[in-house]
Amino acid sequence: MFSIDKFNWEGLLLNAGITALKVVLIFIAFMIVKRIGIKVIDRSFKKLMSRKDVTEGRALTLHRLAENIFSYVLIFILAATLFNIFGLSVASLIAGAGIVGLAVGFGAQGLVSDVVTGFFLLLEKQIDVGDYVTVGSYDGIVESVGLRTTQIRSFDGTLNYLPNRDITSLSNHSRGNMRALVDIGISYADDIDRAIEIMQTACDKVAQGNPVIVEGPSVIGVQAFGSSEVVLRVIAKTKNMEQWAVEREMRKAIKEAFDTNGIEIPFPHQVYIHKNEESPEKLRDQA
Repeated sequence: MFSIDKFNWEGLLLNAGITALKVVLIFIAFMIVKRIGIKVIDRSFKKLMSRKDVTEGRALTLHRLAENIFSYVLIFILAATLFNIFGLSVASLIAGAGIVGLAVGFGAQGLVSDVVTGFFLLLEKQIDVGDYVTVGSYDGIVESVGLRTTQIRSFDGTLNYLPNRDITSLSNHSRGNMRALVDIGISYADDIDRAIEIMQTACDKVAQGNPVIVEGPSVIGVQAFGSSEVVLRVIAKTKNMEQWAVEREMRKAIKEAFDTNGIEIPFPHQVYIHKNEESPEKLRDQA
């Protein structure tokens, strides 16, 4: 009796050791296959990015998506393999998951909505990695587009994770050339035509040798009458994401040109009135 129990105990330990060894080997194989797969995906998309018919942003978007899908598939295979090692049927697991899915289906509606919305975002090419977009209250650069979430980095460095179902309205600012707009105020005493001529000369100098400017800059004239200034507007078309740099350069050139030609850019003035607090009798005596 003692020998039988000892034999069974040793067999149990042996089976447990073999199972543990299999699990370790499977995880090692999982890591190796994942690393090789990621390298293959990277090389494939590097070749894709070299093609002229695919934009860099689109290639990066598909690259991130391919990595996500590959990881999900690999994790599913790992889970199925582990179930087989422990003697569990994958078919029964899937059937059981279907039954459980009916119970949690209402709770998973958000996940299904995320996946469906993400699929159409990618299919319709609404956004790509590197695009400057506005989604609701979020404004920034797209860093990743997945089937479940989209990552947008704000200009202050914050990385925002948006469930795809929350993307109900989307503004993509990275499709086509952008507009650089500058409003400059001059005093009412200055000659408007002379100021426009000086501004246009300064803008022409900015445009010379600047490859990011596609059209203009052009002074279109008086935009508004302020409380202390006449506002003149300048408009130019630039390559995507270059509009802010061009605006800064135009402001600097116009300010320097105004300083050289004696044109004033108005600024707020304050007038202080001091009340005479002397008594009426003293004022009468002084008179």
